[in-house]
Amino acid sequence: MIRTILAEVALVVVALSAFCAVTIIGRSRLTELFDNIVPRLRESSPYFAILIVILLLNSVIREAADSLSWLIGLEITSQIEWIEGGFVPFIQSFQTELLTTYFSYIYIYGYVFLLIFPLFAYLALRDRTIFRELTIAYSLNYLLGLLLYIIFIAYGPRNLGLAENLLYDTFAQFQFLTTEVNNPTNVFPSLHTSLSATAAIFAYKTREAYFAWLPIALVLAVSVIISTMYLGIHWATDVVAGIGLAVACVSLAERYVAKQQARVDDAAGSAWAQFPFVTASLNRALAVVGSDRRIEYPGRPQETAAQAEPDEPTAKDDAD
Repeated sequence: MIRTILAEVALVVVALSAFCAVTIIGRSRLTELFDNIVPRLRESSPYFAILIVILLLNSVIREAADSLSWLIGLEITSQIEWIEGGFVPFIQSFQTELLTTYFSYIYIYGYVFLLIFPLFAYLALRDRTIFRELTIAYSLNYLLGLLLYIIFIAYGPRNLGLAENLLYDTFAQFQFLTTEVNNPTNVFPSLHTSLSATAAIFAYKTREAYFAWLPIALVLAVSVIISTMYLGIHWATDVVAGIGLAVACVSLAERYVAKQQARVDDAAGSAWAQFPFVTASLNRALAVVGSDRRIEYPGRPQETAAQAEPDEPTAKDDAD
């Protein structure tokens, strides 16, 4: 069952991304991206690596982190319930079959699309600064989210019987997917909220390059955030904390990328320059085998004038 659901999610995300690639990214940027896909992927590989490592870390230590949380964490469910009262049940009082279907699909399919498409879209930009910031912001969301889940123990309103479990009651098959990536006590903060808000913030930052993506991202992000409460999964407190986490992660990512990019510019122009421990390890390995060669920074070579990419395509170019 889990494979079937994953295949469905992948199919929906690929279809939506393909449509938005043509209508939002544009022919000129897509052509340029495919012509330069190898150097761009090589240049972006350190940021991909960071994100993948943190995702794998979350997957590997999730159960251990849950056990650690019960040893050192703070149980805050009763405090959240005291603060909010019946806010989530109030939201669910507006439920209809259509709204339940919409928010369930948004929570599963729309959420993944909202996170995946910007990675592709920002890789298509000539200036990959936004792409780097986004991958670091995603990584920080997952890393800090994991730490907060260890520190704070909280059950969602559906787990306490204070709200209906609309997602599983309506689409029981989705529990095979969500239980693979979530524990019942991992609700504060809401990572669905923080990652969706992060994607929306970057949509605003890139509104001049992708003006059509901004309203789509905002609708999806707001829908995801509401869905977490409408479906009884998160408290409003989790949502507020998630938005705060998103703002913090974006700010930290901007500072980190700016600092590391300055190091890259001062070095050999390689994205790996911000990871000097890699260079040091390679040089030690060369010394061990008796080689006199030393590596300054691994990665792509400097572009010559002939290899340099042309100016960013204009809106008129994309319309041609």
